[in-house]
Amino acid sequence: MNRLFFKFFSLLILTLISISTFSNYPTYQIGLLKYKGGGDWYANLETSLPNLIKFCNENLATNFSNEQAIIDVASADIFNVPFIHMTGHGNVQFSEQEALNLRNYLIAGGFLHIDDNYGMDKFIRPQMKKVFPELDFMELPFSHPIYHQKYEFKTGLPKIHEHDDKPPQGFGLIYKGRLVCFYSFECDLGDGWESMEVHKDSQEARTKALKMGANLVQYAFTSKLMIK
Repeated sequence: MNRLFFKFFSLLILTLISISTFSNYPTYQIGLLKYKGGGDWYANLETSLPNLIKFCNENLATNFSNEQAIIDVASADIFNVPFIHMTGHGNVQFSEQEALNLRNYLIAGGFLHIDDNYGMDKFIRPQMKKVFPELDFMELPFSHPIYHQKYEFKTGLPKIHEHDDKPPQGFGLIYKGRLVCFYSFECDLGDGWESMEVHKDSQEARTKALKMGANLVQYAFTSKLMIK
């Protein structure tokens, strides 16, 4: 585990050096998690993460590659991406080996954003229990720093799509004082990141979604002190 932590720490140091010295060259990729079970991990494949990446590069001064990395949950390649996004509408299934790989990634310093694209909730919760049997998702208060990065969200997650017409909720898994996974529910941030022609969302809704996504990225890269 020390080796994995060192890899992430080294990646962070190289990133900071790259941003200041070689700002024209991409430093790393943002990942999209590919999983089994029949759910559509590829639901927002074409424009969602690419638009978020572009927004972060333009507004957070990040230097991400424009190309998202598609990462199988069982692959060692997961350790090459410091931030990984997961979405879908249906079933999710992790094997023991996949759950262990994801656990090691998150313990080593990685960050997972799960975005329920509607219909994922009853499947993802038991699968994340395989990853962290000792943890439960807890709803984060509106005062949590994840809502107060570059962009202020005083009432938590923005509501992008109706779903069951319930308030959006942000849940977290906190491991040894560090938020390792953020789960957006009844919100649909990923759809809000999509290009306008995909869902015909208003520019206002899309901007809110992109700003909240940027907050997730900024938080994952800069924050160390978490709710306990």
